[in-house]
Amino acid sequence: METASPRWSELNNTMGNHPPESRRKDGSHYPQPAKPLENDKIRRLRARANRTLYVMSLFIALSIGAMRDFDFLPSFSPRIHLLLGVGPSAGMISTALLIYSFSATILILSRMMSGSGSSGGFMQLGYLAGFYFFYHFSGAMDENFWAVFAAGMTILGLESYQVWTWCKEEIRIQQEILAELERNRPKDDKPDDWPHL
Repeated sequence: METASPRWSELNNTMGNHPPESRRKDGSHYPQPAKPLENDKIRRLRARANRTLYVMSLFIALSIGAMRDFDFLPSFSPRIHLLLGVGPSAGMISTALLIYSFSATILILSRMMSGSGSSGGFMQLGYLAGFYFFYHFSGAMDENFWAVFAAGMTILGLESYQVWTWCKEEIRIQQEILAELERNRPKDDKPDDWPHL
């Protein structure tokens, strides 16, 4: 049975098909697979893309509390209710929710068309929390919970997609810049790990 030549074995090792040993016979290390080029800006972009998922997670947690009509929160005393006065009716809150949902959706779609990376983020979460609490204080949570939840998931889902696509494009641009800089580096700056054929 023929044995593989040392040169063929080294080529296999270079391509990643090397045995568990981490060194060649001459004591040098096998060349490691190239890691994706990355810099601080790319890391910030990845973190920003993930931030929208945190906002959606917080909204889902808030919605779980709203589904229970925030029964775990202490109720206001009659004196505080008197100081706050009469709140808006459920009809007025629903009208405001409809206007907010339409405006937020149009704004997000316009950002997607223009390629903008700006987003509402936690501000959107604050608006949606406000609607939940207004319905809670007006005593109309049961009838309007799903309206707020559907509006929130639609708005936050669109915004998450918009930010994710923008960050993905910016990361691609940054990686192309880094790859170009890597190609233009003097060869003396690069370690010569590859076997000479």
